[in-house]
Amino acid sequence: MAAHFQDQDFLAFSRRHQWSIDQPLAFTIDNGTAVEVWDTGVIAFTPSTDTTFDIILSSGVHGNETAPIEICSELINKIIAGELTLTTRVLFLFGNPASMNIGERFIEENMNRLFSGAHSKEPGLINRERIRAKKLEQYVSRFYGANDQGRERIHYDLHTAIRGSKNEKFAVYPFLHGEKHNKRQLQIMAACGVSTILLSDSPTTTFSYFSSRHFNAHAFTVELGKVRPFGENDMTRFIEVKETLKAMITGQDMQLSEFDESDFNLFKVCRVIDKHTDDFTFYFADDVVNFTSFPVGFKLATDGDIDYKIKDQGEAVVFPNALVANGNRAVLMVIPTTLP
Repeated sequence: MAAHFQDQDFLAFSRRHQWSIDQPLAFTIDNGTAVEVWDTGVIAFTPSTDTTFDIILSSGVHGNETAPIEICSELINKIIAGELTLTTRVLFLFGNPASMNIGERFIEENMNRLFSGAHSKEPGLINRERIRAKKLEQYVSRFYGANDQGRERIHYDLHTAIRGSKNEKFAVYPFLHGEKHNKRQLQIMAACGVSTILLSDSPTTTFSYFSSRHFNAHAFTVELGKVRPFGENDMTRFIEVKETLKAMITGQDMQLSEFDESDFNLFKVCRVIDKHTDDFTFYFADDVVNFTSFPVGFKLATDGDIDYKIKDQGEAVVFPNALVANGNRAVLMVIPTTLP
């Protein structure tokens, strides 16, 4: 083991091999847990006891979103050191180690727009992020497909947002194609300190939607505060997240509260505004935070000769980014809602 991971640090190992490793690795730790390294940033743990849960915890799909990477790194190190004994199968994924190494969101292309096969659509596998997204899909398929009968699947894709937020932590619940939202999963989010939930209304090319749609996993894109460099995160702000995830993978009591919809701030997408020209401009300050609302009629943005104005009372912005490539989403517009 020491030959594989200096100081038992899988994150450092992954960053040293930012795109791939020469060959897979496998070993068993003292408590009988089997460890398999399938690729850089891809490590699977299988306990020696029978399990019923298959859990994926991904982070670093955007390389500058460091807090979730540090949370997952700490969990991995404790598992390898034998300080945590798993009762579930767990796959940890560091999505884009190369972009971590330069402290940027991505190298050439936003990886979280490349799943559900988008990596291979026109213009095809033209860059390493597209190739990596395809590989990550294959690793998810391999992990979930290894045990296909009567098991519960979970995938939390952990991020931080470019902007601050009125609600520091929030989660995007992928579109479920008519299936009901899982209340226990919402209780788990609440235990993580995530009580603001955005209910997606359509298919997307995000990582969490891929696992939800193709493998019927309970999946979320979880936003844990704001982007900060490695070492500059106040990790005390993530105690609830760390303790809940630790309890989940070790079979301990997650101390879930009884479900009460009034405990949540629920939103739904009312429209998506895409950027089509280089002249796209927002008419609010660069430091406006996620979930900021504006009065009806407020001029939100222009795109060439198109004006976008606030249509509905309470309509708010999420993930505004005027710097995306043409053809990509510039902002999600959301309104308060209730569970269907």
